[in-house]
Amino acid sequence: MTSDVALRIALVVAAIAAFVVVLGILGTVVGVTCLVLIVLATAVTLPLRPRDGGGWWWILAGGAAASIAGAIIAQPSATLGGVIALLGGIAVIIGAAIGFPREAEE
Repeated sequence: MTSDVALRIALVVAAIAAFVVVLGILGTVVGVTCLVLIVLATAVTLPLRPRDGGGWWWILAGGAAASIAGAIIAQPSATLGGVIALLGGIAVIIGAAIGFPREAEE
């Protein structure tokens, strides 16, 4: 599997998982599973961070951290945790969109 294919798969998985977390309609187990998928996708894309300047990866990683922090904070404070998780999920989706490799120009 080439690095482009691995990057595409990881970013799509991260974006879909973040979307599920943001919606929050599928329950706690699915939400936690999606958070784990976001973290795994972020780890898989770490070696490919330098592509296109690498700024996209920092957005992805920051969003992953915010999503996890939001889930933890939501235990005692649902509103604050929900807002942080929402912002983190949006950051993951934006980072995945920016980092998604474009087709090679001919």
